Amino acid sequence: MDKRTRVLNAMNKREVDHVPVGFWFHFAGEEAAGDACVQAHLNYYRETDLDFLKIMCDSYFAWPLPKIRKAEDWNQVEPLPADHPFIREQVERAAAIVKEIGKERCVFYNVFAPFSSLRFGIEAAGQPDSMIMEHIRTDRNAVMRALDAIGQTNALLSELLITEAGCDGIYYCVQSGEYDRFLPEEYEKTVRPSDLYVLEHANRFSENNILHMCGWAGARNRLELWKDYPAKVMNWAVFVEGMSLEEGRFFFGGKTVLGGFETHWDGKVQQGVLYHGTKQELQDYTRNLILNYGKKGLMLGGDCTVDAKIDRERLRWVAEAARSL
Repeated sequence: MDKRTRVLNAMNKREVDHVPVGFWFHFAGEEAAGDACVQAHLNYYRETDLDFLKIMCDSYFAWPLPKIRKAEDWNQVEPLPADHPFIREQVERAAAIVKEIGKERCVFYNVFAPFSSLRFGIEAAGQPDSMIMEHIRTDRNAVMRALDAIGQTNALLSELLITEAGCDGIYYCVQSGEYDRFLPEEYEKTVRPSDLYVLEHANRFSENNILHMCGWAGARNRLELWKDYPAKVMNWAVFVEGMSLEEGRFFFGGKTVLGGFETHWDGKVQQGVLYHGTKQELQDYTRNLILNYGKKGLMLGGDCTVDAKIDRERLRWVAEAARSL
C-alpha cells in the first residue's frame, strides 16, 4: 500500500497495512520563507520518510491588520483579495511542495482559525492579546466583524490551497479555548461562527481535513467547544488535556484520531518519550499505542509541533515501529 492510500484509508476508517505516521515543526531563519522554506520541507520529509506532510505557515502567522488602538478600529478590517501576498505566497509555497511529492503522499497545509490570526496580528504589532479581550468587552460586534473578515480570507486561502495548490486538505488549528479566556457561551457566540465558516468552506473542496485543538503553552482547553466540529480527523494535546487516544475515540464520536506523542517544549525543556526514550523504549511505546487502539481510524503524530532540533532518526524509529505491525 502506498503512502497516499494508507493515509486516506486511515482518515476514512478503512483498512490499512500499517498505521500512518507524521510529525512536523516550525522552520526558522532563512528556512521560514521563500524557496528555502520549500526546500526545507522537502528535505525533511525525504529524510524522515514519514507517511504524510503538513506544511507549516511560518512567516504568515501574523494577519496583516490595520492599526488597532480602540475597539471601534476593528470595523476597519476587510477581507484580503486572492492576489494579496498573504494568500498568494502561501498558495505558491504549497504548490511547489505538492508538485514535488504530492503524488507520493498526502499533503496538508496549516491554516489558523480567525481568532488565532487576529491574536497573532496584534502580537506582531507589539500589543498584548489582553487588548482583544478588553475590546470584546467594550464592543463585541466590532471584533466579531473583524473575525468575519479574517474568516472570509482564511476560507479563501483554504479553498485555493486545495483547488489550486493541490493540497489534500487543511490542518485547521483552533485555539483560545482555555478555561480562563472565555466562558462556553461566550466562545459559542464570539468565536465559533468564524471557526466554522473556514472549516465548512474547506469541506466544500475536500472532505479530508484535520482539526488540531491546540494545547499551546501547556494550557488546557474546553475540548467540548470543538467536539462537534466537522473535520475528518481529530488531533488534540493528549498529555496536556489528559485525554488518551482511546478516550478521544469515544469523545469525538468515533472519528479518526491523530496523535499519541507528547511533543511539548518551551524553547528549553523537551518532554516525553519521543525526545528522551531509547530506541527500544520509543518503539515499544509506538507499538503499544497501536495494539491498544487498533489499526483502523488511527494516525500517529504529536500533540503539536516537535522541537526542530530533534534528532530526526527518532522520528524514523516511530515509523519503523508502526510499519512492523
